[in-house]
Amino acid sequence: MIKQLLKSVRQYKRASILTSLTVTLEVIMEVIIPLLMADLIDYGIDAGNMSYIWQMGIVLVIFAMISLAFGALSGKYAADASAGFARNLRHDMFYNVQKFSFANIDKISTASIITRLTTDVTNVQYAYQMILRMAVRSPVMLVFCLIMSFGINAKLSWIFLACIPILAVGLYFVMSKTHPIFKRVFKTYDKLNMVVQENLRGIRVVKSFVREDYENKKFGEISNSIYQDFSKAEKNLAFAMPLMQFCMYASLLLLSWFGARLIVGSELTTGQLVSLITYAMLILMSLMMLSMVFVMITISRASAERIVGILAEESDLQNCASPEFTVNDGSIRFENVNFSYAKDRNKLCLKSVNLDIKSGETVAILGGTGSSKTSLVQLIPRLYDVTEGNVFVGGVNVKNYDIETLRSEVAMVLQRNVLFSGTIKENLRWGNKNASDEELVRVCQLAQADDFIQGFPDKYDTYIEQGGSNVSGGQKQRLCIARALLKKPKILILDDSTSAVDTKTDALIRRALREEIPGTTKLIIAQRISSVEDADKIIVMESGEINAVGTHRELMCTNEIYQEAYHSQVKGGKINA
Repeated sequence: MIKQLLKSVRQYKRASILTSLTVTLEVIMEVIIPLLMADLIDYGIDAGNMSYIWQMGIVLVIFAMISLAFGALSGKYAADASAGFARNLRHDMFYNVQKFSFANIDKISTASIITRLTTDVTNVQYAYQMILRMAVRSPVMLVFCLIMSFGINAKLSWIFLACIPILAVGLYFVMSKTHPIFKRVFKTYDKLNMVVQENLRGIRVVKSFVREDYENKKFGEISNSIYQDFSKAEKNLAFAMPLMQFCMYASLLLLSWFGARLIVGSELTTGQLVSLITYAMLILMSLMMLSMVFVMITISRASAERIVGILAEESDLQNCASPEFTVNDGSIRFENVNFSYAKDRNKLCLKSVNLDIKSGETVAILGGTGSSKTSLVQLIPRLYDVTEGNVFVGGVNVKNYDIETLRSEVAMVLQRNVLFSGTIKENLRWGNKNASDEELVRVCQLAQADDFIQGFPDKYDTYIEQGGSNVSGGQKQRLCIARALLKKPKILILDDSTSAVDTKTDALIRRALREEIPGTTKLIIAQRISSVEDADKIIVMESGEINAVGTHRELMCTNEIYQEAYHSQVKGGKINA
């Protein structure tokens, strides 16, 4: 885990090393100061030597200023290193997420990824900064102070050593009890993020069904669960401070008691006792800082494990050793395809699919809800891999293509249309970042989107709000179709992408597709028979299997499912009329 995390330090190694170096130099200055104070007391104050007092006073000020300078530098370097480390972590995680397949995202969940990119990275950043400063400072301070203490008086120095095992046992107890709680609480954070995301995304539905109280209750329960876990963890962590104070005050009392007796017996000078007390404070402070580091590591350990989970996750879709970088045409062939999202042959959602589509054909796919229409088309651009069998595009198995090359030749308008924050132009240029304004207008005319765009005050520079909330469902669908057309793909997949437009607009879009891009293979998933009856081939699906394939006329004569769908829609239309 640590090795994986340290890969993200990269260009901040220098700042990290300089932090440790300047902290060490700061500690050396601090450790020397008590020795100088002992000499000041013994040879200056007790001897009444003002010249020596001035001399040592100036030396003490110089050492204090040097220590302050090293402390300031260590703070600067630590801030640069930790903030840079966090930036690299976020970059590496986000970069890796971009390579995830749909299966990877389904496995981890969107809410969990967001929590790991924000809360978890912040926790690790704080821990890294404390490790660079306190985790270096405390052991170095402990070692140097013990050396100095034993140099002054070995008998009294054993008092410090006696405290160390007591603190070690106490801190181990605190860490072992607290880590599982933090591990659990960050999973609860994922649920909290998911609830907030769902609520904000569906706020119109929440208000229309007057479900604010239910949503508040759901949020409150999860928030309270986080509160309960954090309270329990903080109670465990609070045990560390009284333990530290007990050791500190016990050490000072014993040191004062035995030190006074040694001074009376002339085995110790007043200056040496003052130095030992100062070293005692420094040792105990270093142990206290070390305990704080352990506490922070305990909190961040769960976060670090979750971050490494993202960094180490590999997409289950990988390029082969020698991938193809050219898609010859838009022909598609399914050969004995079985597919399961769970990769379990007993839970197949597509079964024994055999299909042959010629390049340039318009193919419609019909079927009831849950018939796996979307699952079928998602295998073409390799958003998922087949469980068994093969899918061919342009005569080549999709697994043998470079993934980016394959997807650049397959334009897909998904069921859930997504527009991003930005202007209409910026959204359209997802299809082709180098497209001219004329090309944008042309594809929007084909998708029947130009008319309503021209009605906006800013036309193609109109700003689209997050998720496309300031355009209607039909407008959003037409913009997404235009964006897909701008790719000039060899295969165009429309997954129920005209469900929110009227039948006239639907017919105009279909005619434009037929006339303007005749060489592009078009797969259209639709519920309306009128949207697909002029297709070259209609595929009827039922329960993950192909029930029938044929033209509108052929299916009207031979297929009960198609006949039932047709008559129910025609009958429904007459009733509505």
